[in-house]
Parts: sequence; structure tokens; C-alpha cells
Amino acid sequence: MQIYTVGGAVRDELLGLPVKDRDHVVVGATPEILLAQGFRPVGRDFPVFLHPQTHEEYALARTERKSGSGYTGFTVHAAPEVTLEEDLARRDLTINAIARAADGTLIDPFGGIADIKARQLRHVGPAFVEDPVRILRIARFAARFSLPPNEFAVAPETAQLMRQMTAAGEVDHLVAERVWQELARGLMEEKPSRFFRVLRDCGALARLLPELDALFGVPQRADFHPEIDTGEHALLVVDQAARHRLPLAGRLAALLHDLGKALTPADVLPRHHGHEARGIAPTAALCARLKVPAECRELALLATRFHGQIHLAGELRPATIATLLEHTDALRRPQRFATLLDVCVCDHRGRGGHEDAAYSQRELLLRALDAVRGVDAAAVVRGVAEAARIPERLHAARTDAIRRALANGAGTCASTPDTTTAA
Repeated sequence: MQIYTVGGAVRDELLGLPVKDRDHVVVGATPEILLAQGFRPVGRDFPVFLHPQTHEEYALARTERKSGSGYTGFTVHAAPEVTLEEDLARRDLTINAIARAADGTLIDPFGGIADIKARQLRHVGPAFVEDPVRILRIARFAARFSLPPNEFAVAPETAQLMRQMTAAGEVDHLVAERVWQELARGLMEEKPSRFFRVLRDCGALARLLPELDALFGVPQRADFHPEIDTGEHALLVVDQAARHRLPLAGRLAALLHDLGKALTPADVLPRHHGHEARGIAPTAALCARLKVPAECRELALLATRFHGQIHLAGELRPATIATLLEHTDALRRPQRFATLLDVCVCDHRGRGGHEDAAYSQRELLLRALDAVRGVDAAAVVRGVAEAARIPERLHAARTDAIRRALANGAGTCASTPDTTTAA
């Protein structure tokens, strides 16, 4: 029995990056041998075990043969006679098909070390076409390795193969849960825009996220950067979200907030009045199709609906601000509201040349929220004879609290008439 460290641990060591997880492949063993040594089985589709002390994963060397459509159509063969090279051959990228023996010797049958030096994401072999998930994985690695000195490019032959796979309909077999899983991981990488650029270059974005793909070519407002269309703006915004370390829900909201602009009538472009309302349906449809978790879906819909109003917070009357706080459930969920404001900061700064622009609306609305949270609701409703009038009284009290708070603040236009023209 021989044990090798494989995959990301070897790759990241060669790149000088910290190693988070170590995976191992075991050659010349059976499940019974590992069980006898105290390993605990965890694999469902193939033999994977956890080490009794380190709890790192140890998988028996295996081969995979295509037996159906999509990424689940595989027959797995794990046996003592499967060699290390055969196991490495089933992997997606050459940089992930390097093994390290116990004595430190590197085994690199597919040129992964050379591709690490050249900063290339290259597929291992022709079996790459058998698993459409690999298209998403390459996009994710492109997003992860996107900053100097570890900025990787997709090898031309691999990019061509991805285009052929997409044209053949392979990505259409991907289940929603797997697409969301990879999308979520891509959003949490250093430069998530690269994830979507790679998918768009091979045609997969139009098949998997057509609502987002439709934004490209749609002009932005005339006073925005002239070379940035709505699709490019969405990618700049999601990169801002990564730069500001927003959580997953915030990054998805940053990506999807402008979907309604793809539905703007051509005769009114480049104006996008009312795009927030138009964006609710495509945002909801995308989230439903990919089975997006409720937390992420809810924030994406809030950003879609309210980002234009939030941008104009300094021009809103106190009563409208109170309504905004009520409709976004800011009193019960202040942290989510703060993240919504962070998404709007990223939207404001994702216009090209505005990366560090000030955004006073965030401070203004948080100050208003603090004022509203200070309202003694019990005292307000005490003595109200008609229950139906309680919401009206609470709203009035909150409006008064906001008016007082903003009157004491600098740069507030509390008496300015409302406007809802979107930014």
C-alpha cells in the first residue's frame, strides 16, 4: 500500500500558498485494509475514508468511465490494481493532477508543474469533456487565481473544448444544486468577475444564467463611464463586493441588482427608469431555478427593488425613509439592512473610476435606523383605541424620530420632495 498527497495541497504548496486541506490517494489497498487500520468510511459514490487521527481524506485510487449524460453519469472502478497515474488521469486540470510521495518526490505525468510556472489552466486529457461541472470548476479556479503573481489564464485548447462542450448541450444536464454550489464558490473567490467572464467566453453563461448574460450590450446611463455597459457594471459591482468582503448573500445581490435593465424598452435607452420593478421577476426566477437559499434570495430581491431609492436617500422625506425601513424589515433585521447598504455602496463604486467614492447615504440611513429603534413602541400604541390605527401611529412616531435625527445631522435634505428615479 502506497499513500500520496494529491490535488490542491500539492498545487498550493508549489504556488507558495497556505494549504487549507490535504487530500490523499491510496494505491494498492482495499476498503477492508483501511477499515482494519481505523479509517472511517465517508464516501457515498466511491471509497473515501477519514484518517483516525488527522481526519484528512484518503481515497482509494480509482478510474471513472462515462456511462450516461451529465456529471452523474459515471461508472467508478476502485481496486488495488489501479495505478497512481490512472487515478491522476481522471482529474480535471494538470495543476490538480500532481502527487507527492511520502519521501517528497513529485509525480507529475501531465505537465502540471510546467503549467503552474506558466500560470495556465489546462485540462488533463480528452476525458475532460465527460463532466460538464469542470466548466464551472475552471471558471472558479480562474476567479481564485486572478491576482498577480498567481494570475492564471485558461489555456486556448481548454477554452475551445469548453465552447464545444457548451455547444453540445453538456451544461444543460447540470442540476440546479450543483450549479448553485459552484456559483456560490465562485462568488466567494478573490475576483468573482472572472468566474462569469470565463462562463461567458465559452457560452455557458447564456445557458446557465441567461438573465445575467442579457445585461451585456445594454447601455448604462449616459453619465456613467461610457465604455461600461450594464453587464460590465454588474461585474465591477460584484468585484467591489469581494473587495469589501461582503458575505455570500451580499455578493449575489451585488451581481443581480440590475437585472431589470435588460428589460428596459429600447426607445428609452440609455435611461432605465423603473428598472427596479422590472428586475423583481427575473431575479426571483433565477433564484427559484437554482434553488438559491432563502437568505441569499431575500437580499437579492431587496437590492433589486430598493437600490435606486437608497441611492437617493438624501433627497427623501423622513416619512419615505420610515417606509423604506419598514419595507426592508430593517428594525427586525438590522444586520441584513446594513449588508443591503453595503451592496449599494458597491453599486455606487462599480461604475469605473469610482472605486473609492464617498457614499453618505449609508451613514444617513443607519442614523435614521438608530432613531427608529429608539422609539418606544409600547408607549406609542398605549391608549390607541382602534388596533387598525396602530401601524399609522408607529409610522408617525418613526417619521418624527427620523426628522429629529436628520435635522441634527450634517448634509441632510429632509425637506426635499421625494423622487424615485433610479440611479
